[in-house]
Parts: sequence; structure tokens; C-alpha cells
Amino acid sequence: MKKLENTGILVVRILMPILFIVAGWGKITGYSATQQYMEHMGVPGFLLPLTILLELGGGLAILFGLLTRFTAIVTAVFALITAFIFHIDFSVAGNAINFMKNLTIAGGYLLLFITGPGAYSIDRILNKK
Repeated sequence: MKKLENTGILVVRILMPILFIVAGWGKITGYSATQQYMEHMGVPGFLLPLTILLELGGGLAILFGLLTRFTAIVTAVFALITAFIFHIDFSVAGNAINFMKNLTIAGGYLLLFITGPGAYSIDRILNKK
């Protein structure tokens, strides 16, 4: 049963950060447009590098199981904050589903925070030493 659990957590760590890795890369390639959108929504543009770090760097950290619990809780909070900043106006098409998507993402990352990275992770290798 433990092997199934560890394999399941690995699959979760592969699937969950895909959205963040792709979004972080997209923010790099569309930096100025993203910065303008953030500022239009009332978020200072100077926060964009931190957003990229969290999405791309944090996504890769989760994927490889590095600093998993810390990254998972930070990402859960990020998903909730962005839901309430960018997706709260339900009169805008797609915002209701994106709001619920962010809540679901936050829930998944909270669960990953609770369970930890599983056996197949850099965190496990580092903690064995």
C-alpha cells in the first residue's frame, strides 16, 4: 500500500504543477502584456518577477519534490489570493469557473502540504542524510 501511496503522490506532483510551469513561462515570454494586465487589475507590476518565480520555479520545485511542503502552502495561498483579485467579478465570462479552479488548486496544494512529497522526491533524498 505504501508503494501505491508514494506512486500516487508522485503522479500528483507531476500533474499539479503543469499549469504553473506553463503559466510562468508564458509570463516570461509575454512579460510586458502580463505586467500591464496586473497593473490594470490593481496589482503592482514589480510583483511580476515574484509571480514568475512562484509559478515557474515553484512548479518545478513541486515537480521534483524540492521544498515541497513550503512551496505547496505558498502556492495554495497564492491560488486563493489570485482567485479573489483576478476572478471575483463573476459578470466577466469565465471568471466563475476560474475562481472555482483556483479554489480546487488551493485544496490540492493544501493536501500536498499535509501529505508531503512522498518517497520519490529530492526532499526525501536530502532528509535521509
